[in-house]
Amino acid sequence: MTRRLGGVLFGQRARLRWVHLILGGALFMPYWLVGTVVMGGLLGGQPMFAASPAVQFGAYAIGLPLAAVTSLFPLTRPMSVAAARALCGIRADRLADGPARGRSATARTAGWYTLHVGIGALVSGATLALPPFAVTVMALPFSARLRASEPVMVWGIDRPWVQWLGVPAGLLMLLALAAVVAAAGEFLARQAPRLLGPSPADRLAAAERRAAELAVRNRLARELHDSVGHALSAVTLQASAARRVLDTDVEFVREALAAIEETTRRTVGELDSVLGLLRQGDDGADGELPGLPLDALDALVRGAGPRVELSVTGDLDRVPEAVSREAYRIVQEGLTNAARYAGGERVTARLALHDDELEITMENPLPARAPVARPDGGRGLLGIAERARLLGGTSQVGPVVGVWRLAVRLPLGAARGPIRGEAGSR
Repeated sequence: MTRRLGGVLFGQRARLRWVHLILGGALFMPYWLVGTVVMGGLLGGQPMFAASPAVQFGAYAIGLPLAAVTSLFPLTRPMSVAAARALCGIRADRLADGPARGRSATARTAGWYTLHVGIGALVSGATLALPPFAVTVMALPFSARLRASEPVMVWGIDRPWVQWLGVPAGLLMLLALAAVVAAAGEFLARQAPRLLGPSPADRLAAAERRAAELAVRNRLARELHDSVGHALSAVTLQASAARRVLDTDVEFVREALAAIEETTRRTVGELDSVLGLLRQGDDGADGELPGLPLDALDALVRGAGPRVELSVTGDLDRVPEAVSREAYRIVQEGLTNAARYAGGERVTARLALHDDELEITMENPLPARAPVARPDGGRGLLGIAERARLLGGTSQVGPVVGVWRLAVRLPLGAARGPIRGEAGSR
């Protein structure tokens, strides 16, 4: 019981809260000084630092409204929240971040600041005055000089038995001070979430920040999935084909190895670009994604193997950059899915540029046996649908008259800067 009480009064949390209260008292000093000037004028030129309780408490009463007014500045809440988190033992998620939004949050912040500096000023004054007095009272029986001092004679405590009572009385004063400080610290800690907690506007802003961060992470995850997933599928396909004809067609093996080299080199560059955006953090959230333009499709098709045919109608140079980048990723993911699920059948990819849209069609015959589905269902086809939707386009995928068809339409006028969104799954 004694140990628990000692922890409540003098433990680390109690000491930190004591520091927090003294910090409030230090913040109150300028307001108190202004109050003493005003009180000195009201009391007929009485010295500013007179020991009169009327001056001291009058200055205190004048300083509190001044503190409430200055707490309306935007930086008040961030500073108060930082101090409360560090010194009051309050969980970070229970307090709001940033300046106060709206009148209600501003009023609650003003209430907290006034409460903090007001209680802190009283605690700081007691901390400065009471311990020396308590120690002096406790030292009376052991110091002849103290016993001979004028205050002792005036107060009538020159009798020995009265002076010996000063030892327990001094200890009780110190314990009472610690108890009051602990109670004041606990009171402020309980009020902090109510006065400094997030308002509906703060919760909305935090939700918007989390949604934006999630969109960026999902966008980068989708880029990694498409580029690395395609590279692994293409390399696996080429290596498998080369292994089967290793002893009979050396030229094909050479071409397969060259395609593997080109695919891995290109993918390493894309991977470095994505990881660079991740390392940049928030500053790189709006950076350009590492997707390649449509004029790099020839290299992409070569890496996918000899069973892929590509046909292009129209001048792809007039496709907007954002549409070109997303179209490249769509074709890349379509080839990846074909490599996984087409069972080695021929794949045809057609790009047709019309006046106001780009049409992408990919087909491969359905294999005789259904392919083995991935345990997690994959993320490719839903990622394609997400890319098309973000550009205002459409996507259709599924079996049609004996073939597996992917059909995507992307409007050319829908590109509006960096593409954002969540990754899908297949």
